[in-house]
Amino acid sequence: MQDLWEDGRDQHRRAAEPLAHRLRPDSIVDVLGQEHLLGEGGLLQRMLDAEIVGSLLLYGPPGTGKTTLALLIADRLEAHLERENAAQVGVPRIREILAAADRRLGDDGRRTILFLDEIHRFSRSQQDVLLGSVERGGIALIGATTENPWYAVNAALTSRSTVLEVKPLDESAIVRLLERAIDHPRGFGDLAVEATAEAIEHIADACEGDARRALNTLEVAVRSLRPVKRGGPAVMVDLAVAEASIGRRAVVYDRSGDGHYDTISAFIKSMRGSDPDAAVYWLAKMLEAGEDPRFVARRIAILASEDIGQADPSAIAVADAAWNLVEKIGMPEAQLPLAQAAIHMAMAPKSNATATAIWSAMQEVREGRTQPVPLELISGMKKGRAPDAPAYRSPHKAEDGVGTTGYLGVERIFYEPTDRGLEADQRDRLDDLRRRRRSVGEDPGTKNA
Repeated sequence: MQDLWEDGRDQHRRAAEPLAHRLRPDSIVDVLGQEHLLGEGGLLQRMLDAEIVGSLLLYGPPGTGKTTLALLIADRLEAHLERENAAQVGVPRIREILAAADRRLGDDGRRTILFLDEIHRFSRSQQDVLLGSVERGGIALIGATTENPWYAVNAALTSRSTVLEVKPLDESAIVRLLERAIDHPRGFGDLAVEATAEAIEHIADACEGDARRALNTLEVAVRSLRPVKRGGPAVMVDLAVAEASIGRRAVVYDRSGDGHYDTISAFIKSMRGSDPDAAVYWLAKMLEAGEDPRFVARRIAILASEDIGQADPSAIAVADAAWNLVEKIGMPEAQLPLAQAAIHMAMAPKSNATATAIWSAMQEVREGRTQPVPLELISGMKKGRAPDAPAYRSPHKAEDGVGTTGYLGVERIFYEPTDRGLEADQRDRLDDLRRRRRSVGEDPGTKNA
């Protein structure tokens, strides 16, 4: 029986709810920014129209509406909804949910949707209990994760589910959301509040597609101005208020997920593409997000050989020095040698001739065409060496300091210098060396197939 004070308690609870919670859409049609799923021809919209929604995996960054979508799907299908966190729910609770879902389905034909947040944390024992009911259709599973499900979620679950990407909201969608919050009855519609377009656009840009963070920022901005009820003097959220309310801009970077790999990929490609400004930016983003500076140093060292090589032989020495200093001085000072190394790599002439040479030679060895050591190069101390074998001719005794000894015994070319950086000079010298050996029939004169 409801007591006399229950209405007051409900009001207090609603007052404590954050703006992002109060403004959850009431219907699928009110969802912003997921047109690829819910627009005309969108896969999720087709599934809802057909009332055929099996198990789903929703993945995307925080604040993009994964939980909201799960709630609205259950509401649209008039299904019973159970909400759990995969990291916290135990096997007994799963069995309890499954038993209740089976009774509900048998009694009145109503389906049950189990929404599991952080589904990438789902254990093998939890999965084993759930999979049978999912396969039979006794329960529909909707999992949410910020990780790429193809790597982070058990294959047994991904194979039984439709995987849907929930994308960050673009700036225009965030602007519409913030404008809605100003006027909505569950937002600030009953308060004398206005906001400049400049302030709204600043919040939308700074929150990088995270709707929850945008609404939280707006709430801080509005509440800090202490607005009165509508009809009184209005307060204005301007650019200065917006900037003061947003605080430090969040770095979108997940050290164990796609953000990690995407950012290091951008960093490497910026150095390879000779853009020092972009390289320094991606470096700053990684360091600001707490990336291990030794991991960054290791990637710089690899690039120094793979993408620069003999075009600038000093690059590998710079990379080694930077790595050594990172180990010795640590952060935050390690940002300096890392930045210097990144800029050096970006500005250096580029060549992958070194990498191509070793990769081609490795392929040659792996494919079974291993060559015996030429007799002239076999150690003179080796037992069983034929007494009439050709003697090794040291290049130091040759007039030109090179000589004409063949060191492979077959016609193969692995290293092909480019015309960039110091490799341009090396190319001319190597052509001359190969011509000398070719003159006595021992030069690797044809390109390796």
